[in-house]
Amino acid sequence: MTKKTADQLVGELAQRFTRVLDAVIPAGPLALVDFPDHSNVGDSAIWLGEMAYLRQSGRLPAYYSAIADFDDAACRAAIGDGPILIHGGGNMGTLWPKHEAFRLHLLRTHRGHPIVQMPQSLHYADPAAAAEMAEAIRAHGQFTLLVRDARSLAFAEQHFDCDIRLCPDAALMLGRQRRDPATAPVFALLRTDHERAAGDAALPAGVVADDWLEEDAGQKRRLRLSLGLGRLLTRDPMVQRAARQQRLAEWRFQRGLTMLSTGELVVTDRLHAHILSLLLDIPHVLLDNSYGKVAGFADQWTGDYAGLMRATNRAEAFETALACRAPQIVDG
Repeated sequence: MTKKTADQLVGELAQRFTRVLDAVIPAGPLALVDFPDHSNVGDSAIWLGEMAYLRQSGRLPAYYSAIADFDDAACRAAIGDGPILIHGGGNMGTLWPKHEAFRLHLLRTHRGHPIVQMPQSLHYADPAAAAEMAEAIRAHGQFTLLVRDARSLAFAEQHFDCDIRLCPDAALMLGRQRRDPATAPVFALLRTDHERAAGDAALPAGVVADDWLEEDAGQKRRLRLSLGLGRLLTRDPMVQRAARQQRLAEWRFQRGLTMLSTGELVVTDRLHAHILSLLLDIPHVLLDNSYGKVAGFADQWTGDYAGLMRATNRAEAFETALACRAPQIVDG
């Protein structure tokens, strides 16, 4: 396999994303819903990538919402018969019930509106849940499902009667990013939630480990204060909401870039730590998550990145990263 640079791979995948989305989003005013108002950096990167595509296409949403502030009537009033885009990620299935319930609500309540599910990884542990989604999709009749990997594609084609397309992750639309100078030989960004893979390993010397689910409370308060002051500039509630979402997502995205830049090399089992390491061109060792989402994406799209190494467990990943870290320059 010919290895590719970060510039080559990110450019190719962004073009692929654009081609797929150009082909499936119908005309008309649109809504972008399920804004990720939580600490997981990866979801903010996805949302920013979705917005980058829509901005590039001249299709900025007429309606924005998270799950908590979604209003059926306000959405209809804003977009008419236009499409509803559902934020992408890895929450379609049984692992994240709140997002699945919202997806079902949209399908059942907004018939007559084309609905496009932005790129997702699927995981249904309960056949009854898959059957419930299949019936909602069938009854809606205008659902387009974008999936990020071959396993999700095969499952969707077996269970769902709708337009299904294979598509890279939206975060790749953000393009190459500049990294800060490293302060440690290896930074391990490892999951601490229920998607973490089984097994553990002690941290060797030279490895700094963290997850990106905890936010600095003081920084967040200051950000929210500035967002409150910004609302004085306009009385349009949708403009206010769009600006708030953009600022929050950018803040979280930058936090993730800063964390990953800590290491000369990165070890991770988070899909978007892998994608952001690619955007930063940081060599990294990739572990899978609990159900194959990370490996499936890499196998599909990013396996030929020159800076990518793979491992099957944490001990192996730490050993590989420490062995492959950039050589130190010693004076004298």
